[in-house]
Amino acid sequence: MKISRYSGFPQVPLDDRTWPGAAVTAPPRWLSTDLRDGNQALPVPMSPDRKLALFELLIELGYKEIEIGFPAASQDEYDFVRLLVEEDRIPDDVWVTVLVQARDELIERTTESLRGARRATLHLYNATSPVMRRLVFGMSRDECKDLAVQGTRLVMKYADKALDGCDVRFQYSPEHFCDTEPDFALEVCEAVMDVWQPGPGRPAILNFPTTVERSTPNVFADQIEWMHRNLSRREHVCLSVHPHNDRGTAVAAAELAVLAGAERVEGCLFGGGERAGNVCLVTLGLNLATQGIDPGVDFTDLDRVRRVVEECTGISVPARHPYGGDLVFTAFSGGHQDAIKKGLDALAREADAAGGHAGLPWTVPYLPVDPHDVGRTYEAVVRVTSQSGKAGPAYLLSTRYGLDLPRDLQIELGRAVQALAESGGGEIPPEQIKELFDAEYLDAAGPPPVLSSAVVTLHVGGGYGTAPDLARAVAALGVALGRDEVQIRVVHHPDSAARERGGRLAVYAEVTMDGASVWGAGLDGGLTGAAYAAVCAAVTRARRRGLPVDPCRRPAPPRNRRAITGR
Repeated sequence: MKISRYSGFPQVPLDDRTWPGAAVTAPPRWLSTDLRDGNQALPVPMSPDRKLALFELLIELGYKEIEIGFPAASQDEYDFVRLLVEEDRIPDDVWVTVLVQARDELIERTTESLRGARRATLHLYNATSPVMRRLVFGMSRDECKDLAVQGTRLVMKYADKALDGCDVRFQYSPEHFCDTEPDFALEVCEAVMDVWQPGPGRPAILNFPTTVERSTPNVFADQIEWMHRNLSRREHVCLSVHPHNDRGTAVAAAELAVLAGAERVEGCLFGGGERAGNVCLVTLGLNLATQGIDPGVDFTDLDRVRRVVEECTGISVPARHPYGGDLVFTAFSGGHQDAIKKGLDALAREADAAGGHAGLPWTVPYLPVDPHDVGRTYEAVVRVTSQSGKAGPAYLLSTRYGLDLPRDLQIELGRAVQALAESGGGEIPPEQIKELFDAEYLDAAGPPPVLSSAVVTLHVGGGYGTAPDLARAVAALGVALGRDEVQIRVVHHPDSAARERGGRLAVYAEVTMDGASVWGAGLDGGLTGAAYAAVCAAVTRARRRGLPVDPCRRPAPPRNRRAITGR
């Protein structure tokens, strides 16, 4: 790459900039350009049905300003605008926008497309940067300004002719604003406003696009603050921005522009648009939400939003796209999984104490937003590969099956799952983890347990009842095992689940013989039965490993099964 062909972007002379110390306290006005800019950028433009489906989604989400097309560009675009107007599909509180170049015949056709609309914004633009003036249009600065002024006059002329009874707003964009000399961008905008005459009840929208993003976001913020300071009639002007994502920093550019004085942001859901796309409205909106600011847009079913956008545009949302991608709420790393599990467990404890999750601060590591708040489930958060540790498999068993394993058992299971993942080289789904756990720790086949000297540690979850209940269960288990040399003790885990998803009680037994420990798990309708099954499973595993289990002396099974199972 010949680096010498490129040069740094010029700075804006703004030594006393104020935007670095500003804070956002409310959302900007949003304008969706999905149906115009997003549609123009598609290899196969949307059909009328798909375009209508996307329009209805935008309405449902709560967008109040929607750019619906470029009516002079094609008959399909013109017909879609007419469909929305003639079938009365535009809600009373929604402003639709149509884009038009500063050319007489195009402005006339564009205003005609809106005939009968109750409210609409006519969006006029022309390119103003030196490169566009010189290479594309062969214009001087004065000729470029005159084109914008004449275009504004034509908008007013044809709006008066075709849009009687329509509440008309006017928007002007100096295309390639970010590459335009600041003083000339100001000069053109002032000349346009001299024609439109913004004032009380007659606002104007001045929209400043990074038509091709070439500067760092702080430079764009300086450009916006400079315009914000120097525009006349500022109280009657909405300062809007339209960031593109060529450098991958459109979100930052939009957020800093709002700090610098912008009141409105144009973009697309999931960042659709030409080249690298427009700024992503989903990311901007949910970034605000994570700061405690209501974006005024409903993203509580983000999977459905993504599905509709993908079906309408034919373009998939990347798996790593912020908030909406398949993998953004997913942890593969063992350290991340462990931190997420601990965070969710702590939140669950706080929720139990407070009587519910509502109002509790979201403080879970690695997750900037609660997946439930955007319609996701916790089950999708953790996925297990060879890179995962103990927390991933344990988390999935807990959330999907209600099995809260003791920490040492989590570590042991994690090693087994990792070995399975390494042998296959891929992801291990929750169902396969459960199958492995059942086969290894719940298998109680074989003779009843007759142990030589051993220590049996029972791990029981919360909700088992009182200490006398546990004492009775331990006594009944001691009778069932039939050896005085066997010590039985209980470790109570009050914050862990007591029952698996099927409703049976779960007990985990750690049997220690000659310094070696073996784990087993048991499920049963009663506490003693679950404990007995867990010990049986542990002893079965011990026999497989050749540990000193006495096979010669077996106790007679209890005459009263209730003594064991509690049933």
